[in-house]
Amino acid sequence: MSLLQVVARHAIRPWTRAFASESPSSFPPATSGVYKVFDRAAKRKQRDRAVSRDAGVGSRTVDYVRDEVADRMMERLLDIKRKFNTIVDLGSGPGHFSKLLEPEKTRKVLMIDSSKTTLNRDRDEEFEVEVERVHADEENLLDVLPRNSQEAIVSCLSLHWVNDLPGVLVQIKEALKPDGLFLGAMFGGDTLFELRTALQLAEVDREGGISPHISPMTDTKDISNLLSRAGFTLLTVDIDEVRVGYPSMWELLEDLRDMGESNAIVGRRHFLHRDTLAAASAIYKELHGNEDGSVPATFQIIYMIGWKPSPNQPKPLERGSAQTNLKDVL
Repeated sequence: MSLLQVVARHAIRPWTRAFASESPSSFPPATSGVYKVFDRAAKRKQRDRAVSRDAGVGSRTVDYVRDEVADRMMERLLDIKRKFNTIVDLGSGPGHFSKLLEPEKTRKVLMIDSSKTTLNRDRDEEFEVEVERVHADEENLLDVLPRNSQEAIVSCLSLHWVNDLPGVLVQIKEALKPDGLFLGAMFGGDTLFELRTALQLAEVDREGGISPHISPMTDTKDISNLLSRAGFTLLTVDIDEVRVGYPSMWELLEDLRDMGESNAIVGRRHFLHRDTLAAASAIYKELHGNEDGSVPATFQIIYMIGWKPSPNQPKPLERGSAQTNLKDVL
């Protein structure tokens, strides 16, 4: 089945799904330091194993979601009429976004990722621009990038695994030069709502309670506030969805494993009973199944653009300074 058959572009749904959504606010606040929601070491091992398995064949097969989102991010970058000397790809993976960059847009891309195996999966010959790879933790960006040093930083589907999203956004802003660009995409709170709902209902029925099996995601309404608090200006935030069809829930779980997107929540259960998974699969198909027998999986994507403040950026006019009366226009 081709990507065009399984991905429905711009399939926005206007309603919310409160039962299936889980936001970081579901967790108790940290009493000191950063509250650790995710086991970053476990996540790094998951991603390393995903690339190492079958010489990376499975990993390349499941690039379809990140490739699609990278393509939509590139559309947004091309709307910005500026050429950059260097673009930093934060949490780059093997370079889904970086491979789309052309010499007309930048001379060089600096790829940063915490998984060394993933970072070096693909050869330099697959890129159109000069490539530099840095193995580093995305949560400690300022350890590898000096302040006020970068023209543009992008991030394609990696920020949903950081423990301190506000802190990482501040580091991105600090690493940018004045009037520097941040362009990002991350999974939103409605991502995999079908799977989350099916697992919740199956666990309640078979085991009498629920435990988190899917990463808590940031709510869409919080992103603008986080970018503003981090010090960005001229913000643009929008939402899109990528919907993929699978033969059953089992194929979805296999693809998530090969994407390196398995559960990495601190204190997670390391197994589910087989009968609970079987019940979840049946519930998934009953509640969300398509007429052809397949099941859909929704990936909600939040796209964000922010600029580091600079004196030469456009400024809104003072209140009352307009020269034309709105009544005359209307």
